[in-house]
Amino acid sequence: MQIETYLLAEHGWVPNNAKLPVILYRQAMTPASREEAAAAFEARFQQHGWPAQWRDGIYDYHHYHSTAHEVLGVAAGSATLMIGGPDGREIEVIAGDALLLPTGTGHCACRSSDDFLVVGGYPEGQAWDIRCDAPTPEDRRRMLDLPFPAIDPVAGLEGPLSQHWVSSAHL
Repeated sequence: MQIETYLLAEHGWVPNNAKLPVILYRQAMTPASREEAAAAFEARFQQHGWPAQWRDGIYDYHHYHSTAHEVLGVAAGSATLMIGGPDGREIEVIAGDALLLPTGTGHCACRSSDDFLVVGGYPEGQAWDIRCDAPTPEDRRRMLDLPFPAIDPVAGLEGPLSQHWVSSAHL
């Protein structure tokens, strides 16, 4: 598994997260059949305290979550995603990749294959919302105070979350 991180500053109406980087896990899982890969991501996320809540694609419009961190496991297909909001960073993802988005991170699918399938999970106790507008002062406080889990949703206790998020949160 290869790890990439992206620390994203606020961009237009998208707050992003200046303290917690996006973590991209390349080849987090060996691609299997569509169903097997989705079930494997669901099991792994559940095991690490990030229960999966849906299977689908990624919205084709820019949005972020102000009430939860999010993990996305690509079970099938491929896509070009934009993270950080309009005119943000384009990244390519393929089956087997996973993406950890801290609260406030803008994201959308620019293009995706017909078979693109993602499993979405959130830390236990965090209910996700969908925001397509600038955060209010209350939203900003909530995002700053949102706890982050100690266990990496993809790689467990030894995963990059403990290195990148714990150290980043104390800046």
